[in-house]
Amino acid sequence: MKGKSVVSIDDVSTEDLEEIFRRTDEMLPYALGEKRNRTMEGKIMATLFFEPSTRTRMSFESAMHRLGGSVISMAEPQSSSTSKGETLADTVRMVNAYSDIVVIRHPLEGAARLASKFSTKPVINAGDGSGQHPTQTILDLYTIRRERGRIDGNRVALVGDLRYGRTVHSLILALARYDVEIFLVSPPVLALPDHIMSRVPAGVKVVDNLDDILPDLDVLYVTRIQKERFSDENEYRSVIGSYSIDEASVSKMKKDAIIMHPLPRVDEIKPEVDYTKNAKYFVQASYGVPVRMALISMILE
Repeated sequence: MKGKSVVSIDDVSTEDLEEIFRRTDEMLPYALGEKRNRTMEGKIMATLFFEPSTRTRMSFESAMHRLGGSVISMAEPQSSSTSKGETLADTVRMVNAYSDIVVIRHPLEGAARLASKFSTKPVINAGDGSGQHPTQTILDLYTIRRERGRIDGNRVALVGDLRYGRTVHSLILALARYDVEIFLVSPPVLALPDHIMSRVPAGVKVVDNLDDILPDLDVLYVTRIQKERFSDENEYRSVIGSYSIDEASVSKMKKDAIIMHPLPRVDEIKPEVDYTKNAKYFVQASYGVPVRMALISMILE
């Protein structure tokens, strides 16, 4: 993966994933600050965030610092030349002169791919509109592997906003490479888009009632219904609150089943669930640092 851009999960082979997982295991003590790593000393990462972010931006920046590198950041587009009308292509060209790797989040699907076309440095997609979020998928897979022992053999339900949820789009394409049973649970208006559905295995099951499958699941992956993606306020209001995981839901699940969420959450997982052994979404978020450390080191080594 040396020098390679990661714009979609298709840019990462299954063999690459296994190597990232192996390196992530090695990075854990460095991510926790128990050991020091200086392998990226002298390297600079540029983070270009045209959309709000907490976990993704901070974990990327933390990962680079933990590797001994430096970070330059554009966290507010209004404070940059994009507010003056500068094109994304020109912004990327200039950032190339200041950094060794570029991490970009943008509200428009395809923006990260466009950036990679004009960039002479590796580009990592940190989320492009309703497109993909490949590094989130890598840490999601790592979470399943670490918390469940393996990826193969699990029954996984993807719940909530499957239409606009870029984390789901990347994740289901990656899960399709493994021996897993996949269930899709969403309101009809938020069903998985056809261009993603056409690429998933025929055995994927569309389910209307989540309660019917809760006792059989190994992984429950819940997503937020994203108000910012809706062009029709009434359409959003018709689906908000469609699913809500509470203690009653957890009581129906296997004792060793895990509940995941890419975060942030609104009302789809009640705070009472946080104190159950099944809740792994904060642990999941914490894996963002070692996973991104592994990825950065493989790209820039």
